Amino acid sequence: MKRTGTTVRPRQGNQGKEVNELSQRASTAVHGTWNPRFTPVVDEFRQNFARRGEIGACLTVYHDGTPVVDVWAGHADPGRTRPWERDTPVCVFSATKGVTALCAHLLADRGELDFDAPVARYWPEFAAAGKEWISVRSVLAHQAGLAATPRPVTLEDVCDWERMTTMLAAMHPWWEPGTLSCYHANTFGWLVGEVIRRISGLPVSEFVQRELAGPLGLDFFIGLPPAERTRAAELDEEHPAVADMQRTENIPDVVAAMLAGPWGLPYASRPAWQAAEIPAVNGHGTARSLARVYAVLACDGEVDGIRILSGRPAVDRCREGQGRMHDLFINMAAPDFPMEWGLGYTLNIGGHYGPNRRAFGFTGYGGSFGFADPEARLSMAYATNLLRWPADSLQGDPRTRTLVDTTYGCLSSLSKTLPG
Repeated sequence: MKRTGTTVRPRQGNQGKEVNELSQRASTAVHGTWNPRFTPVVDEFRQNFARRGEIGACLTVYHDGTPVVDVWAGHADPGRTRPWERDTPVCVFSATKGVTALCAHLLADRGELDFDAPVARYWPEFAAAGKEWISVRSVLAHQAGLAATPRPVTLEDVCDWERMTTMLAAMHPWWEPGTLSCYHANTFGWLVGEVIRRISGLPVSEFVQRELAGPLGLDFFIGLPPAERTRAAELDEEHPAVADMQRTENIPDVVAAMLAGPWGLPYASRPAWQAAEIPAVNGHGTARSLARVYAVLACDGEVDGIRILSGRPAVDRCREGQGRMHDLFINMAAPDFPMEWGLGYTLNIGGHYGPNRRAFGFTGYGGSFGFADPEARLSMAYATNLLRWPADSLQGDPRTRTLVDTTYGCLSSLSKTLPG
């Protein structure tokens, strides 16, 4: 592995405030280690601070089960007074879903969960209001008709697991399940999480710690423990995304209902929201931990001799396409984005996770992401405290798309066989 603490020299000259601010960003030190063959990736990471306005971030790349890039830089607060450290966790928003989905796949791999079974087999109360035949598969594929609650929820609601799951169990679907796709942006975590809880007897937060974080040595939490809050990064937002989407003309009723709640900033900075169990959106951790989760999926279910899934067939089930269809939420924000869900994961149809269309992962609001490419035995994760909008980030935030492209360029230069 390579050096630590490399610093970009600021530009010379005095060209006003904009140049001074750029120079300040350009002087940001990049800390960590990396394989020299992946130096171009670190150079692009550095450019996120020099040219792309990043505040604080971390990046980790695993190849063939080994970390080849593990770096961090910038500041853990918008005021740039607190440096980002090696172990600074940050809310990764919907990138949390990839971890929650892995918990479901782990149970399926053990034979304890059947994706084609009705949710009500594991959660009997869920059968109310005509939902007795909704399958676990439909929930994982965002086709269950439960993308929003029947009434707007409050911060107090989302901090109460029983209240949220009881509400979802009692409600009527917004559409006939299986006939339409609409990203279950927030409800996904309670729906999948309650199935996990009914089978395992553990809340998702505890299941993650016992089955993933403990064995793999992850610094990742669903529901940030109060003791960890002081080291967590503070968030900033360039644009009020929720308010922007709420002003969209002809917004579908279900999407309007999805947006009517305590999502995004400022709620995500409140201790109650951070500490709550919201397995769709409030995972907190490092890119190192997220990339290690995906290293398991990139390496046929095992990393460093620690087996989480039984093998490639269990991994392939994660990326089993559930049919291409217009998604009411995703395609409202990005009309031309080609959309097909896997079983709990975003498929790489648009190429935002590199050249292999069989790669899969999850991107969180604002720019954090993690993905796996089993053919290249590559996994990668990025975590940031600067939340970016608009929705063209679905096609690849410039901060992250360049990192992904450069990483594959380094693999190609190593003469690795890459899928087309």
